[in-house]
Amino acid sequence: MVDELKGMGIELMVSIWPTVDYKSENFSEMLEKGYLIRTERGIRIGMDFQGNTIHYDATNPDARNFVWNTAKKNYYDKGINIFWLDEAEPEYAVYDFDNYRYHLGSNSQIGNIYPLMYAKTFYDGMDSEGQKNIINLIRCAWAGSQRYGALVWSGDIHSSFLSMRNQLAAGLNMGMAGIPWWTTDIGGFHGGNPDDPEFRELLIRWFEWGTFCPVMRLHGDREPKKPQFGITGGAGCLSGADNEVWSFGPEAYEICKKYLNIREALKPYIKRHMEHAHILGRPIMRPLFYDFNYDNLAWECEDAYMFGSDLLVAPITSAKTFERIVYLPKGTDWKNVWTGGEYKGGQQIKVDAEIDVIPLFCRINSEIDFRKVLETVSSPTSLKNVTMK
Repeated sequence: MVDELKGMGIELMVSIWPTVDYKSENFSEMLEKGYLIRTERGIRIGMDFQGNTIHYDATNPDARNFVWNTAKKNYYDKGINIFWLDEAEPEYAVYDFDNYRYHLGSNSQIGNIYPLMYAKTFYDGMDSEGQKNIINLIRCAWAGSQRYGALVWSGDIHSSFLSMRNQLAAGLNMGMAGIPWWTTDIGGFHGGNPDDPEFRELLIRWFEWGTFCPVMRLHGDREPKKPQFGITGGAGCLSGADNEVWSFGPEAYEICKKYLNIREALKPYIKRHMEHAHILGRPIMRPLFYDFNYDNLAWECEDAYMFGSDLLVAPITSAKTFERIVYLPKGTDWKNVWTGGEYKGGQQIKVDAEIDVIPLFCRINSEIDFRKVLETVSSPTSLKNVTMK
């Protein structure tokens, strides 16, 4: 299967959790060798989701080697060379931080280092195999995680416009903290019925914004749940409702296709700026003050940002909103990529934002001609009169 997917240009990613079930064939050995997190009191259980589990101790180098060698045998040696590292905080059923003890000390003292060591577990193993350009999706990070190929996503967030606004702030802060590879669950993770018009609106607005994030990724546990199939492993979980781009009605589907095509056309631009991030530490998604530090109003703007050096993105993060005010920083002239209208920097303008439009501006005479990008985007139907039903 792995080879077949590779032949289609698809890399299979495997989800890894840091928890070890008491029923696992590896539990006794890991317990005996001190590879599991300890508890100061009570039973050594960190989570009770799908069984009684405790996390491997990522601060213990021998435990890291054990986990990597197990993953190597079962996945890496079969051609899987990218991993989805979940539960990286790590997540506990009860957050009594003083109760958990790691190889390097108590959770209260050094607990924040766990996601860093979790990422290091897989980075070091993959590096030892000679792999280059290592990157793994991970649910949490700490200072320095970027050294270990950490592509961070913001976790199991709620499906709401409030949550979307929070993610915008999170993404900008993550980039300024030195971790440029960042993504979010488009549409949120918890909740959202694909047949609900209100959720469809949220999904569209989030999808439009996701087009201009470092990594574009649709993910979520939709409602209502599907019947359970099987009783072991991942099959023990109920599956959420459909969550593909065609799952939210024909209007949403056409808009999603439009922005997927835009994302595809922007690949050279995105790749160039991600190379800048890799070499110079310059985040592709950054607050306006990063590029316009001489503009006092740019420091005050929290609802728009630069995507690379040339694109200003002003997402719609509220329901039933079809226009908004956008501040265009001074020091350069701007063009509305949808209308072609040109504006002097250093002013606020009101722009239309119909359901298929995210306010978007590019520097005039910039390295990217966004009109040519739009010309490459083909859609079988007109989007000018799309309405939410």
